[in-house]
Amino acid sequence: MHPAPSVIVFTTLSGLGFGLLFFLGLGMPAVTGLNAFIFFAIAYILAVGGLMASTFHLGHPERALKAFSQWRSSWLSREGWAAVSALLVMAAFGAGAVFLDARFSLLGFLGAALSLAVVFTTSMIYAQLKTIPRWNTHMTPVLFLSLSLAGGALLAGQITYALILLPLAGLVQVLWWMQGDKALSQSGTDIATATGLGEGGTVRAFEPPHTGTNYLLREFVHVVGRKHAAKLRVIAFTLGYALPVILLLLPFSHALAGVAVLSHITGIATSRWLFFAEAEHVVGLYYGKRVA
Repeated sequence: MHPAPSVIVFTTLSGLGFGLLFFLGLGMPAVTGLNAFIFFAIAYILAVGGLMASTFHLGHPERALKAFSQWRSSWLSREGWAAVSALLVMAAFGAGAVFLDARFSLLGFLGAALSLAVVFTTSMIYAQLKTIPRWNTHMTPVLFLSLSLAGGALLAGQITYALILLPLAGLVQVLWWMQGDKALSQSGTDIATATGLGEGGTVRAFEPPHTGTNYLLREFVHVVGRKHAAKLRVIAFTLGYALPVILLLLPFSHALAGVAVLSHITGIATSRWLFFAEAEHVVGLYYGKRVA
């Protein structure tokens, strides 16, 4: 898949933002007043900024509101409803903490649950796609949720939870990569099934369907070299998981905490780029761009 910057920003920032809102809803940290305002401002900038970035990948952003009517069948629509609900509930909870020095626990728990629901619905937008075997797995929601919780714990300053969740998320990431590398070959889809010519014998690509490019090739066929992918995986794992854990194990300082957060965001953005760049859409088989 073409790794569009807008969807990389969306999936990176929104996951962090809603992960932070999850911990704030549970009272971790139990902040009020100005401190609460700062934490909620960061969470909303990340969550809302990520959601807004996603609209730049739409052909007609002005029609985005129509997606809300398709909640019975569309995970994108469900994501929209979950996001609006979570943001409204957490806004009420945050207002109580900022202006009234009060924590309405019921609202916080509800907002935390809705924040995780947003991340889950986002992951299902990708996990439901049978045409992309690398994404079409139960591990995709696990990956999104684990990253959101780990990043949220880090941003919320919950060091103990972050030291548990970051390694777990790193493990899930590695398992997801390992499973994804075998997904296309194990999907049962190849050039014969892609063209519908399998019954006539062995099928191979003689010439491409046309000499120029088209929308399908631009959006759904992006090839990244294995060596480059391997290097980027090392960078993603080191910056996203290993380095933040090492920094958190050192004597605490705000400077180290800030570096840990920046390192994590950089690493996750790199892994998100790979999430899209390595995704093999089966349409590439038809064009002879993939080998199952």
